[in-house]
Amino acid sequence: MSKSDEDLSAAEYNLKGKYFLYFAFLCQQAIEKIFKAYYANLYGETPPYTHDLLLLSEKCKFLDSFTIEQRLFLESINRLYISTRYVEYKNNIIQMLTQKRCMELLEQTKTLQQWTKEKILSEK
Repeated sequence: MSKSDEDLSAAEYNLKGKYFLYFAFLCQQAIEKIFKAYYANLYGETPPYTHDLLLLSEKCKFLDSFTIEQRLFLESINRLYISTRYVEYKNNIIQMLTQKRCMELLEQTKTLQQWTKEKILSEK
């Protein structure tokens, strides 16, 4: 869980500096790492080697409990992750990542990270 916390702190730092592309990447990483921590806790084994948050949430058996808004958030953050990794997509993403949009992503990331942490702690 601490790696997820580190990524979230780094995301907030990048948001303050207006490094929105790095911010988006780190939000995705924070969710990916907390999902993988949940998976490891649930199954006692190494999580799947994937960055797909929808797939990870399905493997963790909580995708069905997510609201439509949460699923849309996961789809959106998945697309941002892929786009930040490939140069040909970066310009489009940079234009989309306004301060307002990043603040929304931050709140959604914090909420989902906290929800997952609580699941981990309640199932120990």
